[in-house]
Amino acid sequence: MTQAPPTVSLQALFARALPEMAQPWQAEAAPDPQVLVLNEALATELGLDPAWLRSGAGVGLLTGNAVPAGATPVAQAYAGHQFGQYSPRLGDGRALLLGELTAADGTLRDLHLKGSGRTPFARGGDGLAAVGPMLREHVTSEAMHALGIPTTRSLAVTATGRHVVREDLLPGAVLARTASSHLRVGSFQLARATGDPDLLRRLADHAIARHHPAAADAENPYLALFAGVVSAQATLVARWMLVGFVHGVLNTDNVTISGETIDYGPCAFLDAHDPATVFSSIDHAGRYAYGNQPVVTQWNLARLAEALLPLVHEDEEQAVAAVVEVLGRFEPSYDAAWSAGMRAKLGLPEDSDHAPLRDELLGLMTRDHVDHTSFFRALGHAARGDAEPARSLVLDLGAIDGWLERWRALGPDAEVMDRVNPVYVPRNHLVEEALAAGTEGDLAPLQQLLDAVSDPYRERPGLERYAAPDPDASPGYRTFCGT
Repeated sequence: MTQAPPTVSLQALFARALPEMAQPWQAEAAPDPQVLVLNEALATELGLDPAWLRSGAGVGLLTGNAVPAGATPVAQAYAGHQFGQYSPRLGDGRALLLGELTAADGTLRDLHLKGSGRTPFARGGDGLAAVGPMLREHVTSEAMHALGIPTTRSLAVTATGRHVVREDLLPGAVLARTASSHLRVGSFQLARATGDPDLLRRLADHAIARHHPAAADAENPYLALFAGVVSAQATLVARWMLVGFVHGVLNTDNVTISGETIDYGPCAFLDAHDPATVFSSIDHAGRYAYGNQPVVTQWNLARLAEALLPLVHEDEEQAVAAVVEVLGRFEPSYDAAWSAGMRAKLGLPEDSDHAPLRDELLGLMTRDHVDHTSFFRALGHAARGDAEPARSLVLDLGAIDGWLERWRALGPDAEVMDRVNPVYVPRNHLVEEALAAGTEGDLAPLQQLLDAVSDPYRERPGLERYAAPDPDASPGYRTFCGT
């Protein structure tokens, strides 16, 4: 195995601290690797030389075929509830944690691969990934980062030179991504299910050290850890809702302890505003519909609470009472974050009673199938005196005219609105266009889309099609996880 230069240093903190949850493994060899897209800004933040990453040795790191001396690539083990059904053994079926690196700012980041081949957790899958789904994660995670939403980030997508079999024969790729860590609710579910209290405690201590260090000094550190995760997830999901993001597969193994968005499979952004919107082709019952995301996240956090019970208190009744009280903070925390975000989207002062106006507007947007992103951005023009861009998106002109009159009487601040209402998000038709072209080897549409969504709040001439709704949008749009 080719060794990376000594300037690239990967630690094995997770692998050493929790060997029971870390299966040492190696990536499958990529026969003809070629970097398709490299996040040079992120590479620099991580202290990695973009030019070196494009070299043969750098590509070896990005595919897992060349790792630094002393690194211990592992497939992480975890359990999880998938669509409400418990699976006791999930884990990284097509992914590897190469290790942790120290970024230029001193923070610790996981370097992680997706699509690097079968692992012992593959459960019959081939462990590979196609170019299209990996490009989807790249563009969507970078868009989320630009929107200010905590997320894993894509460092690179590298074609492997190997084809993968899905409905068709598709070119394969490996995604290299970074995260504060890949600890999940499902990690704790697995540790609890082993019946090993020492493993559960070591996992919790590892999570505290990585993500919630203040909990270490709390009277009950493990209850404080749970409170930290509840707070982080409440804020995260509120941010999703404000921009119209639909995760698509909000299983417990896709809920992070850090509060970062993870695993961009069948995700998408709203076109028409509708709480019932479902994009994922496998979400037949609508469990993870746009409007269900807050309550499902709270349900997932209840599963974390169950896993932590033995650490919270030796008496189960007292432990249950303690975690129930903390879990009860999710809803008010979420409501506060979402309400404050909606107030800002409407440009209204903090002391305004915006709830009636807000609720009336969202009901109107749902009834008239109003484009979520375009309408909120157009409200900035209405705050400046030009209501026509917003009016043109609504069918019931009488209703919107009355609403606009009451809203403007409160003195909305257009500058505040423009800072929180994006012009550009990864619109579904543009994503599909970019992925189809990228699969055929043309990356220009992807780069153009990335340029737009990487600076989402600043309107720029020449990018009008990236701000416009899909003229042919239909309610039947579906996304796929890529496995």
